[in-house]
Amino acid sequence: MATFKILKRSKGTARTGEIKTSHGIIHTPAFLPVGTMATVKALDSQDLNEIGVEAVLANTYHLHLRPGEEIIKKQGGLAKFMAWNGPACAGRPTMTDSGGFQVFSLGIGGDVKLLSAKGRSSSGRKDGPRERPASPKTASRGGDIAPMVIKINDRGVVFRSPFDGKLTSLTPESSIKIQEDLGADLIVGFDDLESPRANYEETKKSLERTNRWLARSKKAHHKKDQLLYGVTHGGRFTDLRLESIKFVDQNFSVVALGGAHQDKQNMYEIVELTTTNSDPQKPRHMLGVGEIDDILNIISLGIDTFDCVIPTRLARMGEIFVSPPIGNLKNRFRFNITKGQWASSSLALDKNCACMVCENYTRAYINHLFRTRELLAYRLATYHNVYFFTKLMEKVRTAINDGQYAKLKGRWLK
Repeated sequence: MATFKILKRSKGTARTGEIKTSHGIIHTPAFLPVGTMATVKALDSQDLNEIGVEAVLANTYHLHLRPGEEIIKKQGGLAKFMAWNGPACAGRPTMTDSGGFQVFSLGIGGDVKLLSAKGRSSSGRKDGPRERPASPKTASRGGDIAPMVIKINDRGVVFRSPFDGKLTSLTPESSIKIQEDLGADLIVGFDDLESPRANYEETKKSLERTNRWLARSKKAHHKKDQLLYGVTHGGRFTDLRLESIKFVDQNFSVVALGGAHQDKQNMYEIVELTTTNSDPQKPRHMLGVGEIDDILNIISLGIDTFDCVIPTRLARMGEIFVSPPIGNLKNRFRFNITKGQWASSSLALDKNCACMVCENYTRAYINHLFRTRELLAYRLATYHNVYFFTKLMEKVRTAINDGQYAKLKGRWLK
């Protein structure tokens, strides 16, 4: 049985802790790199081990479509399938989301009309800039194209696979069954995603559906070695948020924060509302947050774990994360290595970084790799960015344990 223990609280609500799973311990606060297809793009599991990553998040929707949860189950589960092996256990911790976000967001993101919900968009969850979508002609070659969402009702979602057009569906029961077969340590209940543009009545209707789906998710869940997260929703409406927080807190031993928000300030208000109105002994996960200022602010509000594609997706665009004083709020703690000014630079990506990329390669070389479209560019940039996030979390945990978190946060966000 997976458990959570708080180790230290700061003067505010930031805290360190441990999530113990059958595949090892996740020290919190923790950033979980996204490994959508059972791989953190451009890195292998040995890279992740070297960096010090303790857990990754994979996607139920994508793995259900390819290669299928049956194959992964026969291979021994998600951690073993991706050779995500620690030195003292047969795997390392993994988390899967429910798959619902991808059905909604890819359908909308691909400019697909929802036949049963006219004018409705995906949630406000932010995963960073999107890469150029693949053409439908690339589907057979592995291109990610949008699914056609056919129907959304109380039973679940019916859509066509973006890979072969096959009609398929996700329900609370099937989402949980897939996640159980994948064998993840942390799993998420199936939820409906309100639009950030939805009015009060539309958001209320969506929340009611989410609560019904979450209740069915809990009933369908049987594996006791998995932590099942309930997801809070309610958009920008305080009373709906409170209703959702109460429902999740009463019915689930762990809390995930989801749904839409209007802007950063509204997001922080939602986080604070959630952490002050739910059991402080429960772990809290924030879905899809990866900007440095957001991470540091939500940690101070009591969030324990979070995931996002930002460090990996931006790496493939040549965006390199750097620490202060070069990295700051104004430049979003990053610069673009593909620009001509770095073509002859002998500098490391970040002089304060000890990753193998910064210790061995220059900006000129990595600039060259991107300009010549060499695949190594993606690995080196991604390795550095994931290392950057992982080591920042280590600094955060040390600062909280030493009572210095406010000082660290102030130094980064000044």
